Amino acid sequence: MIELLQYITNGIVSGGIYAIVAVGFITIYNVSKVINMAQGEFLMLGGMLTVTLISMKIPYAGAFILSVLLVTTIGVLIQKYIIGNAKNANPVSLIILTIGISILIRGMASLFWGKDPFPLQPITSNEPISIGGVNVAQQSIWVILSVLIILFALWYLMEKTLIGKKIKACSVNPFAARLMGISPSKMTMLSFAISAATGALAGIVIAPLSVTSYDIGVLLGVKGFAAAILGGLGNPLGATTAGFLLGLLESMGAGYVSSGLKDVFAFLILIAVLLVKPTGLFSERSVGKGGL
Repeated sequence: MIELLQYITNGIVSGGIYAIVAVGFITIYNVSKVINMAQGEFLMLGGMLTVTLISMKIPYAGAFILSVLLVTTIGVLIQKYIIGNAKNANPVSLIILTIGISILIRGMASLFWGKDPFPLQPITSNEPISIGGVNVAQQSIWVILSVLIILFALWYLMEKTLIGKKIKACSVNPFAARLMGISPSKMTMLSFAISAATGALAGIVIAPLSVTSYDIGVLLGVKGFAAAILGGLGNPLGATTAGFLLGLLESMGAGYVSSGLKDVFAFLILIAVLLVKPTGLFSERSVGKGGL
């Protein structure tokens, strides 16, 4: 029983990260219909920049905030100067473009930081906490809290604020939104900023659990994308649920079958579900068909 609870705990931590990455994909997709395959690099940059800033004797809190701001700025610049200048590109071309951006960021990161992994000190302590006989790393608790805060903040932004209503308007009908004085291009830029900021936050809180390196975002990005597809591309709640589901099934599979196949389970599940229901478990929410 304790072993099962340990696997569930590990699965919730991993699933929360996949959920954040998945929601980052959907935040951008809902507004611009762009699938940003560079999403995982935002996580990598968040962790790596924090390590660098701390090594420059900047306090942890200051490094945390500066890293998020820097990654957010990078996300805005990517949208403004690269994605924004490809207005007539078709969806496939945009996907290839974002893959190119991902490779570029990863290549520049490897030149700047090298290919060695870097440790990041935990927010509080390395000492595990025993909860019901299950040992939980203190950093795992921070990860779970961060995931819940980020997901709640995104829900509140989209459902309870005027900015969220503007983003939704551009998602449903960009042309009508323009007539109402809402700029789809600005909302797209904002969606990239939100996606980059949440990705950086996730990258910072997960780095102390293992290490961070220039290529850590590749697998996390792919798994987050798998969660977005599995939950129904365009459905934030579905993607969040699918992210946690993938994390739990991956942890169970690694624990009861083989840890060597840990990264395989998520994709086997994805393939199986899509063969039965191509729209994903929860289907895509209707977000209109207008383009920018």
